[in-house]
Amino acid sequence: MEESSTERKVFYQILTRKIMVLILVVSFFPMVLTTGILFYRFHLTYTDKIQAHISELVQKHTQNIDTFLLEKLGNIQYLARLYDSTPLTPHGFLQKHMELLKEEYGDVFTDLGLVDEKGIQFAYEGPFKLENANYSTAEWFVKAKGKPFFISDVFVGLRGHPHFIVAVKIKADGSDYILRSTINFGAFNSLVESIQIGKTGVAFIINSKGQLQTKTSGAQELSIPSPVVDPDEYANDGTLFAQEQDSSGKKYLSVTAMFKNIDWIMVFRQDISDAFHDLWKTQLLTLGVFALGCGAILSVAVTLPRNIVRLISSADKKSEVMNKQVVESGKLATIGELAAGIAHEINNPVAIMVEEAGWIEDLLEEEDLKGAANLDEFKRALTQINTQGKRCKEITHKLLSFARKTDSTVNDVQINDAIREIVSLTAQMARYNNVIIEENLNEGIPYIRISPSELQQVILNLLNNAIDAMEKSGGIIKIETKISQLEKNHLVISIEDNGPGIPKDNLNRIFDPFFTTKAVGKGTGLGLSICYGIIQKMGGKIDVHSEVGLGTKFRIWIPFQEGIIEKTEKKNITDLQGE
Repeated sequence: MEESSTERKVFYQILTRKIMVLILVVSFFPMVLTTGILFYRFHLTYTDKIQAHISELVQKHTQNIDTFLLEKLGNIQYLARLYDSTPLTPHGFLQKHMELLKEEYGDVFTDLGLVDEKGIQFAYEGPFKLENANYSTAEWFVKAKGKPFFISDVFVGLRGHPHFIVAVKIKADGSDYILRSTINFGAFNSLVESIQIGKTGVAFIINSKGQLQTKTSGAQELSIPSPVVDPDEYANDGTLFAQEQDSSGKKYLSVTAMFKNIDWIMVFRQDISDAFHDLWKTQLLTLGVFALGCGAILSVAVTLPRNIVRLISSADKKSEVMNKQVVESGKLATIGELAAGIAHEINNPVAIMVEEAGWIEDLLEEEDLKGAANLDEFKRALTQINTQGKRCKEITHKLLSFARKTDSTVNDVQINDAIREIVSLTAQMARYNNVIIEENLNEGIPYIRISPSELQQVILNLLNNAIDAMEKSGGIIKIETKISQLEKNHLVISIEDNGPGIPKDNLNRIFDPFFTTKAVGKGTGLGLSICYGIIQKMGGKIDVHSEVGLGTKFRIWIPFQEGIIEKTEKKNITDLQGE
C-alpha cells in the first residue's frame, strides 16, 4: 500500500513537471519570438525615422544657408555691374551703396572695398581703417583673381576676429578690380546655430579641410574623415548619416551635407543617448511589460499544474472510492446469492426439525411417562431444539432478506414521523437497559419517496445496536434530522451514542457481511450489511465515526426532490389549520 502511494506521488510529481515545461515552452517561445521581432523591427523603424528626420532638417538648413550666401553674392554682383555706369567716385559709390545695404539687410554686410590688380584696397567704406590695405598675399585675394566671384573661408585677417569675404571681379577703365564685402560673422553664425534637436544636438560648418567655419561648443572635438568631403558621396540624397565616436569614447550621430555654391560642409552632431532617448525609454517600458508577462507566465506555470494535478489526484481518489464501492456491491451481491442458496437449503431441514420436536413433545404428553426419570430432561432438550430451530429459521429469514432483489413498496414518508414510531417501539427496551433516547428532529424536513419498511429496518437496527452496546452501563442516544449543507437536496439522519465505541481496526469492516463484535449466539453480522445495501439502493450513503470510550455516530444521507419541500410546507399548513 505504501509502495503504491509512493509510486503515485512520484507520478504526480513527474506529471506536474511535464505540464509546467509544456506551459513554459508553449507560452515563452511565441512570446519571446514575437517580442524579439517587434523589438528589432521597432528599433529599425525608429532609427530610420530619426535618420530621415535629421537628414531632412540638415538638408533644409543647408539649403537655407546656401540661399543666404547666394543672395549676398547676388547683392555684390549687382553692385559690381552698377560700378561701370556710376558717375560717382569710388569712395562715393561705396558709401552710397553701403547705406542702402544697411537699410535693407541691417548688419549683415560689415563693409565694402575696392581692390586693384596689385591687391591694394584703394577705396573702402566701413568701421575699420582699411584704406590702402595690402591684400596681395592674402589667400582670398589670390583665389579671387582667377574667378569671376569668390566666397572665402572664415579667417581672422587684419581686423583680428573671424570673418569671411564675398568678392566679385570688375572690369572698368581697362583694368581689373575686385569688389569685396565682409559678411557679419555673428549674424551668419546665429543662422547656422538655429538648428537645435534634443539637448545635445548642435550644427556647425567646416571647410573641405575639416576646419571650423562657425563657433559651436564641442565641435572642435569632431574629426571629419576624408570621404566626407568627397562630393560624389552626396549625389543620392544630399546628406550622409553616420555613427561615430569622439576622443573621450562618447558615441554620437553625425549628419553632413555639402553646400552648392561654396566648398563648405554642414555638420549636425547629437549624442546617441540623446538621439535615441525616446526609443530606449520605450524599449525599457517594453522590457518591463515583458518582465511582467514572464512573471505572470511563471506564476501560471507553477500554480496551474499543481491545481490540475490536485484535481486529477482528487478524481483518482473518488474513482478509487467508487471502485471500492463497486467491489463492495459485487461482494454483497455474491454473498447475497450464496446466502439465498444456503437459506433455502437450511430452511427446509430446520422446519422439519422444529415440527418433529413439536411432535415428540405431543407424544410425551400423550404417553404415561410421568414416572420416567428423564422426563424433565426430555422436555428441556425438546424446548432447546425448538428454540434453536426457531433461531435458525430467523437467521435464514435474515439471509433471505439480505439476498432478495425485489423492490419494496415506495411511498411518501415523513422521516420525523417514522423515527418517532420506531423510537416508541424501542422505548421499553431502552428503559430496561438504562438508555435515554433524545430526539432533535428538524420540522423543516421534507417528505421522501422510499420504502417505509426498509427505512424502519435501518433505523431500528442502528438503535438496537446502540442499546446493545450500552446494556451494561447505560447511556444516551441522540437522534437528529436536518437538511444537509454539504450535499445538495439530501437530508441527514444521525444516530449518536456515548457508549464504549468501536475499535479503529474494526471500523473498515463493520459493513462486511457476517462481521460482528457481539458474543457468540447474539449476532449474525448481517444487520449493518443489510442497512448498507438498503441505503445504497435509495441512492444515499452511510458512514460511521467512532472513538473508543467516547461513543459512536452513524450518519445517513438520503436524497430528495426539490418539489417535495413545497409539499411538506403545504402539509404543515394543513395540519396547523386542522388543529
